[in-house]
Order: sequence, then structure tokens, then C-alpha cells
Amino acid sequence: MAKINNCTELLSPEACSANLMAVGDALYAIGGKWKLRIIVALKTGSKRFNELQRSIEGISAKALAAELKDLELNGFVHRRVFTGTPVVVSYELTEYSGTLGEVLDALSSWGRMHRETIKKSMRKHKNPVV
Repeated sequence: MAKINNCTELLSPEACSANLMAVGDALYAIGGKWKLRIIVALKTGSKRFNELQRSIEGISAKALAAELKDLELNGFVHRRVFTGTPVVVSYELTEYSGTLGEVLDALSSWGRMHRETIKKSMRKHKNPVV
């Protein structure tokens, strides 16, 4: 049996329910197609809206605005408004977003491994050994 949370035994129903709730909370805060990509894009420093949109291939302005609002509500992104002419709005990561460091590292590592696994599988199926 595969290890779950470094446990070799089955989880109790209460522990399983707590795990499911915790995963659900995490996915609510950072799940979806764009949230983690936005966070990664902001790791290099604050960006204005259009600059951020250009750095994330395929995201629409509407989706970016909605995701930034969610990330701000969850404490990962800070929106700064500089009044003047013109008004400048920039987005930057909060200190709290640093708590995602291990999550992002693990996802990045797993993503590279998964891509290689799929590529090997595709080559294997393209060139079957007869």
C-alpha cells in the first residue's frame, strides 16, 4: 500500500475526514488553473496588471482580475495603488505567500518528473518493440 502522509497504516475515519478537509481548504485557496502561476510570476517582484498578464501565457484580463482578487482575499497578494497621473496599480506577494515555498517546490519537482514519465510513455508507445 502506498504511504499516505508518511503513515503505513490506514487512516482512521476522523483522520481521513480531517485530511480531506485540509486538502479542500488548500485547493480552495490556491487551486485552479491560474493562482499558482500568478504567484510564481510574482516571485520575481511586483508587477503591474498588464505586465503580469503578458508574463502568464493564455490568461485573459477577466480571469486575471478575478484570480488576483481571490489571492488578495486569501492573503497571498497585496494590491498597491499609486495615486497620480496616471494611477498605477501593482501587485506583489505578501510575506504569507512564502508559506507556499515547499508546496511550489514539490509541485515543480513532481511536474518535471510527470512530464518525463509521460514523454517516456509516449516514446514507448510510438516505437513498440516487436
